Amino acid sequence: MVFERDPAARNWLEVLCCYPGLHALAIHRISHWMYHRHLPFLPRFMSHLGRFFTGIEIHPGATIGKGVFIDHGMGVVVGETAIIGDYCLIYQNATLGGTGKESGKRHPTLGNNVVVGAGAKVLGNITIGNHVRVGAGSIVLNDVPDDCTVVGIPGRVISRSGRGCPLEHGKLPDVEAKLIRTLVDRIEQLEQQVQQIRNYEVGIRN
Repeated sequence: MVFERDPAARNWLEVLCCYPGLHALAIHRISHWMYHRHLPFLPRFMSHLGRFFTGIEIHPGATIGKGVFIDHGMGVVVGETAIIGDYCLIYQNATLGGTGKESGKRHPTLGNNVVVGAGAKVLGNITIGNHVRVGAGSIVLNDVPDDCTVVGIPGRVISRSGRGCPLEHGKLPDVEAKLIRTLVDRIEQLEQQVQQIRNYEVGIRN
C-alpha cells in the first residue's frame, strides 16, 4: 500500500526506516494486542512511545484494518473507540475524535477505502461509508453514505462518486466561495432592477 499510495517511496529499506505511519501502525498492532488482553499500563505506554517517536497518536483501543496507510502522519490522532476499515488513507493532522466526554462508542467508524485529507476532523460516533473522500480541512459531524466526497465546515456531500482514490485535493470545489458568488450575483441583479425602477419613476415625473 505504501508503494501504491506514495510516489515518493522508492525502495523497501527507505519505507521500513523512514515512514512514521508504518512505524505507528506496527506499534499500534502490539499495543492493541495487549489492550485486549487487559494488561495494565503497557498498552498506553506503548501508544505513548509511538506518539513520541512518530508524532502519531493512536489509542490502543482503536481498531484498524489491513492495508491502512498514514501518509506523513504528523499530528494524526485516532481515538479509543475509532474503527478504521481496510485500505484507508489518512493524511497528516487528521483527527478521528470524539465530541465530548460521553462514554461508550464515541469515535467514528470508517468504511473501506476511505481517504481522510490533511487537517480533516471526523468527530463523534458517526459512520463514514466505503470509498468516501474527506477533503482537506473539513470537519465531518454526521454520517456519510458510500461513494461520496465531503468538504467544508461542517462537511457537506458535494459528489456521490467517491471511487477513484487517492483524493485530489487541488480539484475540490470551494463550496463557500461558490455560495458567496451566487449571493453577490443576486445582489447585483437586484441593484440593477432597483436602478431601472428609479429611472422609470424619474422618467414619469419628467
